[in-house]
Amino acid sequence: MTDLRLVIFDVDGTLVDSQADILASMSAAFEAVALPVPGRETVLSIVGLSLPEAMSRLAPGADKATRGAMVEGYKARYMTLRSENGTAVSSPLYPHVRGVLDALHAQPETLLGIATGKSRRGLDKLVDGHGIRPLFVTQQCADDHPSKPNPAMLKAALAETGVAPRRAVMIGDTSYDMEMARAAGMLAIGVSWGYHDAARLADAHMILDDIRLLPGLLQQVWEQTA
Repeated sequence: MTDLRLVIFDVDGTLVDSQADILASMSAAFEAVALPVPGRETVLSIVGLSLPEAMSRLAPGADKATRGAMVEGYKARYMTLRSENGTAVSSPLYPHVRGVLDALHAQPETLLGIATGKSRRGLDKLVDGHGIRPLFVTQQCADDHPSKPNPAMLKAALAETGVAPRRAVMIGDTSYDMEMARAAGMLAIGVSWGYHDAARLADAHMILDDIRLLPGLLQQVWEQTA
């Protein structure tokens, strides 16, 4: 029996606020194929999905080749913005995130992980740009798994760390994160500062309004699952 516990974070809308670049990149993707650009709320509603799945939902009438061109257009614009502005500007950490991550990482029994709809290249740029790669023992991304809410990412993280689902939590800002966590048999913690409003987080076991409260909340969780 292990005393280890695993805390897995979504990235966009949970750890970092990348909406400006997401919106600009999606606009570039649609404009490149001469399709009308969806509104802000519509675009943010698909954050967390892998890009092919996101394009399928945003442009259901487009053929496969067009959606593929949109994915590449999005990636190209996103990379350009990140290169021009730097990670700290393109995808700034939300307030107090770094301090909480450092505090959790300092707990010997607590392992940290990531489960994101980003590509491996995008995730690498982000964790290296913020200097947070060493904090995470497992990093799952869209290149290696089906899109959220399929639980494959979380199952892989559990397998890599040897932690049981009952000793793991998923923290995210979207309904896809909450559905994924439940499908993996894990506790689902929603955050209120991201891209889906509280009404879409109905599958969350609990909702967090201030990340500074997370260590205390997790301690209660671990005591209940000991």
